Amino acid sequence: MAGGKDNYSLNDWLNWLETLHPQEIELGLERVAEVNERLNPDHRSLARQVIMVAGTNGKGSCIAMLEAVLLTAGYSVGSYTSPHLRYFNERVRIGGIDIDDMTLCRSFARVEASRDDTSLSYFEFGTLAAFDIFSRYKLDIALLEVGLGGRLDAVNIAEPDISVITSIGIDHEDWLGHDRDTIGIEKAGIMRPGKLTVCGERDLPQTVRDVAIKKGAELQCIGEDFDYRRDGEHWDWSGPGNVEMMGLSAPGLQGECQYNNAATVLAVFQNLEMFPVDQADIDEGLQETHCRGRFEVDIDDPHLIYDVAHNRDSAVALAGILATQPIQGETRIVFGVMSDKDIAAIVAKLAAQVDAWYLAAPAVSRAAEPEDVVRVCIDKGVSQRIISTFGSVQAALEQARKEAGESDRIVVCGSFYTVAEAMSQQV
Repeated sequence: MAGGKDNYSLNDWLNWLETLHPQEIELGLERVAEVNERLNPDHRSLARQVIMVAGTNGKGSCIAMLEAVLLTAGYSVGSYTSPHLRYFNERVRIGGIDIDDMTLCRSFARVEASRDDTSLSYFEFGTLAAFDIFSRYKLDIALLEVGLGGRLDAVNIAEPDISVITSIGIDHEDWLGHDRDTIGIEKAGIMRPGKLTVCGERDLPQTVRDVAIKKGAELQCIGEDFDYRRDGEHWDWSGPGNVEMMGLSAPGLQGECQYNNAATVLAVFQNLEMFPVDQADIDEGLQETHCRGRFEVDIDDPHLIYDVAHNRDSAVALAGILATQPIQGETRIVFGVMSDKDIAAIVAKLAAQVDAWYLAAPAVSRAAEPEDVVRVCIDKGVSQRIISTFGSVQAALEQARKEAGESDRIVVCGSFYTVAEAMSQQV
């Protein structure tokens, strides 16, 4: 079975998957669809309804909000997200609980048995395993996060009943394009004829609207069809047909962007007729929402914050939270970023909120060298006096801890990889 891998542990499988494909990313649906047809010849559905979420930022937060509210309302929910921070199991959740090793191993074996000699990337293999797992549960709803782009992402072999585009920004330019119009076309690839797409992007590129028209997809957009208004500690939501929800509690996730995400999620719920939720479910679910690595405070150290901000827009969001939560002491940032990101834009957006920079490269080939980041920081007006470089994320975090006073805070950010390495050291 599975080429002699029937006794593989989860670590064995993951180590093997790292060697399966020469490229980390290979976009395209033909190969993954071919294997999925052999894996699931009876075309078992993933769930009674499928919600697919794409976007530059906000995907994980929206999935977390959708999951929390739907679970509060008593529905059975499966969630597929990526990447993970500490354990691969985080990518597949049933009922809000990370999937167990045994279930993953069995699904990996089924995917491998169906693969034949078809080439699959790490992400594609994991996506097929998640779909295989979901198809074996009697789920009410499956929540699927697109990994990269939308049109050619492996997740897009599924058939969503509702699609969500959270935001459209400049990121992954080598794969998706160098402008928002082109990137918008890639995100719009998850639209389906006659089906609804909810958009949480206020400045929606015309190309997205053009794809919707061409495909015959319905669009509901924030600022046009639905919107929110802050009212002190509460907020109000209004949508199509004069539907309103007044006096909603603040989302548990922090930052102004989370109101935008929550408003987008509420638009989804208004169109999820098979699985209704009421305002009590929404209030409770949104307040209880937790999303790993999104301004996540370490439960053992309230002065340590993890945030996976890794592009311009997410850096803006992180800087906004830091600005609205001033402290008496200093903000020290452990920062590691990928070389293919717009490092200058990220640094520029964070710089005003940072008192000390601790630069390190996470242990991946795409990571930018700290010395290169130093030059970017100085070019953006950061004093070299407050910049230090280190050979590892662990060393950077250890030094930040040594130098931090009781009223200081330490923020680990710049990449999922940076946050993951920092988290793995806090065991």
